[in-house]
Amino acid sequence: MGISFLCCLSAVATLRLLPVAQIARQEFGRDAAWYEANIPFFECADKRVQEIYYYRWQLYKAHIRDVGERGTVITEFLDDVPWQKWPFASLNDATPFHIQEGRWLRDPLPVNEYIDYLYVGGGNDRHFSEAIADATYQNYLARGDLAFAAKYLPAMRHIFNLWDDHYDFSKGLYWIEPLLDATEYTISSIDATGGRDGFTGGQSFRPTINAYQYGNARAIARFAALTGDARTSDEFNRRADELKSTVQRDLWSDKFGHFIDRFQVNNSYVHYWNPIRGRELAGYVPWAYHLPDDAPKYLSSWRHVLSKDELAGPYGLRTVEPSYEYYMRQYRYLDSHPECQWNGPSWPFQTTQVLTGLANVLNDYHQDEIHKTDYLHLLKQYAEEHYLNGKPDLQEDYDAETGKPIVGLDRSHHYNHSGYVDLIVTGLCGIRPQEGDALVVNPLVEAKEMPYFCLQDLPYHGHSVTVLWDFDGTHYHAGRGLQVFVDGRRRAGSERLQKLSLSVGKPIVPHSAKPADSALNVVKRGFPEPSASVNPASVWQAVDGRVWFFSEIPHGWSTLGSENSEDWFQVDFGTEKSVRRVRLQFFEGGEFLPPEKANVQAWQGEAWKEVASVRCVGNGPAEVSFPPVKTSKLRILIGHAKPARLVQLSAFSAP
Repeated sequence: MGISFLCCLSAVATLRLLPVAQIARQEFGRDAAWYEANIPFFECADKRVQEIYYYRWQLYKAHIRDVGERGTVITEFLDDVPWQKWPFASLNDATPFHIQEGRWLRDPLPVNEYIDYLYVGGGNDRHFSEAIADATYQNYLARGDLAFAAKYLPAMRHIFNLWDDHYDFSKGLYWIEPLLDATEYTISSIDATGGRDGFTGGQSFRPTINAYQYGNARAIARFAALTGDARTSDEFNRRADELKSTVQRDLWSDKFGHFIDRFQVNNSYVHYWNPIRGRELAGYVPWAYHLPDDAPKYLSSWRHVLSKDELAGPYGLRTVEPSYEYYMRQYRYLDSHPECQWNGPSWPFQTTQVLTGLANVLNDYHQDEIHKTDYLHLLKQYAEEHYLNGKPDLQEDYDAETGKPIVGLDRSHHYNHSGYVDLIVTGLCGIRPQEGDALVVNPLVEAKEMPYFCLQDLPYHGHSVTVLWDFDGTHYHAGRGLQVFVDGRRRAGSERLQKLSLSVGKPIVPHSAKPADSALNVVKRGFPEPSASVNPASVWQAVDGRVWFFSEIPHGWSTLGSENSEDWFQVDFGTEKSVRRVRLQFFEGGEFLPPEKANVQAWQGEAWKEVASVRCVGNGPAEVSFPPVKTSKLRILIGHAKPARLVQLSAFSAP
């Protein structure tokens, strides 16, 4: 499956402050080995913030999908939705979050293959507005692998220029329909219908798409400069400078003290170039890309995100202020259930952007409007949104007045349309990635509010970085204050929380490889072709490159309804292959239990031959290797104990 990687990283000394194996077992159960090998471990004084950190890694892993020769993608929804890019179920709007979260995995392969798919495999189809070049640059800052990133520079330039179809040359700004900005039912689209609808229409010059293009232009300029292409670097820096100037001149509203939309559409309700009539959370997106000048005029906008009467809801940030005439009016339903709208609900997507922008403000701007205490407050508030019925289950949107989910559709569970891990790493813990051999660490916490935290074995430029904060030295017993370790050695420290700068050494680029899965079939037709003794309609789910163990969205082949004494699941390769390993992943929960064992059989011309037996586990991988066997078909045979147990096979692979 797409979550099984072979990775050869540099051998470095590690500093063990946290009981990694114990935490991995506690948080991830039988699936612990993957996390122990791949993620940086984290502890802090706020256990809810900490719990959601590990949940978000579990959610992220569930969205890593193996798509065969095209590599790996990161999905937004666990299951299929009609508007995804077929056949891989990718969508480009949340892609920057996927890249920026995944850059902190020890294995670079999931994100690197995803970037390759975006630029070579057509994954960045501009279905939605996007900042993928910028995210690729952010990935480079964490990895230090310029050779990988720079080879996509021509594709980045090409896609950037394709956005000219959304560029008004007379105004020097990009425009977009809010729906295709991933923000249906915003002020511009609702008002463009006279308040009657707002799903489509309402094309506007928005701070969002212009900030994305600004970020993309700066990224292209940096990659060009780093590879010695001064001409391209100068061109895209100039384009970024012009866009910055125009956004600040034309999308800044002195009336609202905020960046807002101007209408591109012209009809009987709204008129071209008129400003919209209210503040939206989208007005903070420019700071996520360092677009605004370091000037009090623009920084004054941050007071609105703290005002309870404006964008600060009691349980989350509002996408639109309550003063708006159509605030929280529900327009759209699916089978009587509310659908997504951004006319007030709290939305993890934009909450992530705001916190990213706020971290930039607190690190790189001079102001007194908003502080580290506010960052931690908003982060804690965001962490609380992740809970549903007392356990982590991130949904699509929330009522900022109550904290309760609004949409709550089947597709909404464990929704990968935002970021969180990156906010912990680059915000709370203060890892600020740099070019070259540099690292800046500037935690966004106050000592009394967060007396301790530890981020252990973060991969950075191929090195292992640990950041430790212990106010009085009594929690970790490794000294008081802030300390930074690189490859197990203390490299910087201070008795108080402050910005630290250090050198980590030359980037080391790890090498990784993913074995091909002979059983994988993403397109659900042709070979390899799965079949089973019962429930034939669900067999494709066991070989589609996806695996998760969330009970809210069932996935895989099951023996539900079987009256057989034994059942089987089979894959016909369509041709003879040499097979030497099988990996099985069974779901355990509710009425489903894994079988005690499964017998692996290979077709040998006229009969099945048993080649191995697998001792099965639930909610984790069970793998067996055997001497290579040439076969055109492979199957597992499951004998049922009495009373018979129901079995759900989440994934069958032959890597």
